[in-house]
Amino acid sequence: MNNGKQMVTWAKGSNIYEVNIRQYTVEGTFKAFAQHLPRLKDMGVEIIWLMPVTPISQLKRLGSLGSYYACSSYTAINPEFGTMDDFLSLVLAVHNLGMKIIIDWVANHTGADHHWSVEHPEWYKKDSIGNFAELNGWKDVIHLDYTKTDMRAEMIKSMKFWIELGGVDGFRCDMAHLVPLDFWLGARSECDASKPLFWLAECDQVEYHEAFDVSYAWEWMHVTEKMVKGYASISQMKDVLFKYSNYPKGALKLYFTSNHDENTWNGTEYEKYQGAARAFAVFTQTWPGMPLIYSGQELPNVKRLKFFDKDQIDWKPNIVLHNFYKTLLGLRKSHTCLQGDPDANVYILPTQMDDKIFAYFLSDEKSKVLVLLNFSQSDKLRFTVDHAELAGAYTNIISGLEYNFKQQEDFEMQAWEFAVYAGRGL
Repeated sequence: MNNGKQMVTWAKGSNIYEVNIRQYTVEGTFKAFAQHLPRLKDMGVEIIWLMPVTPISQLKRLGSLGSYYACSSYTAINPEFGTMDDFLSLVLAVHNLGMKIIIDWVANHTGADHHWSVEHPEWYKKDSIGNFAELNGWKDVIHLDYTKTDMRAEMIKSMKFWIELGGVDGFRCDMAHLVPLDFWLGARSECDASKPLFWLAECDQVEYHEAFDVSYAWEWMHVTEKMVKGYASISQMKDVLFKYSNYPKGALKLYFTSNHDENTWNGTEYEKYQGAARAFAVFTQTWPGMPLIYSGQELPNVKRLKFFDKDQIDWKPNIVLHNFYKTLLGLRKSHTCLQGDPDANVYILPTQMDDKIFAYFLSDEKSKVLVLLNFSQSDKLRFTVDHAELAGAYTNIISGLEYNFKQQEDFEMQAWEFAVYAGRGL
């Protein structure tokens, strides 16, 4: 990465699971969520991302509970979730299971009654008549002024609080592109001095990789949603992937079919992707980058969760997609060609049906994987793939069936079908 930044070794080939504490359990607490950690560990989750854990402003609060992203303090715990000791216990439980934990950091704005607004009103943007300003149409927050060097220093000090006291392993930075890049460069330098951290940016701008390890694949997500609705093509998706492939060495994209914003405001993955939801989930796990799973996707959760009010996930004894995600996450760990290593090769394979089928082959010195995805409602699609390195022994990771492929192989797929073949005996 630029500026000499290197992603921490434990994040290589890893994955992220986003936790909505409020909606995760009936109790909506750290303690209640902690009961799910062994299940998530078994599923293969490696990085736990907690949505903001800080207290929520009362002034201009939306709904009955307000937005996580309108904080009243950067160095306190939302009492709805428990105490600081409860948080520290959760971090310890995550670490004891061999996982890592990152927290959401909202640096662009605060809630309307954040204590800084009284102690340091000069740290905020003002409108033409001197009132606190908000520049993006969010009614419950006020915008910080990054020309104020003392505010920047206090923001970094607050971040270091969670590293040194809280023991967190990194940050997911909300709307990172709304904060000047030079702030993030300084923040990373100072925070990484405490311990090497993992940095995830909610933005789709290449220059922010000067400070961040991973950035959102927003453009990919938007074009794939349009694909299912007939407003975009697989060719347009390939254009986005090509654009991402030209990012600086070591810069990874975060792929997902849902997250807290998408689920609430744009619909569940089943609303957005219809019958292709699982095929796109397979893509997120098998295309080089880093995959994200949102709270409840393993159920699967088929409802939009309210954002400002209580609306817990309805967990069932049978987590239907637990093994689906466990298999995919396990494949990523066992097959290094899926881990975003620059030495891995990724080949998009022509199929004679490139308007419906997306086929790709990944390989490195230790592993190879063939992925076939039917992004259409068409049945009985027959096609051929051909690649010089394809020949060899494979296992279909979903069915468990074993195959010996030649350089050229014929396939038939049904509507929305997906298949992943993992090379064996390498």
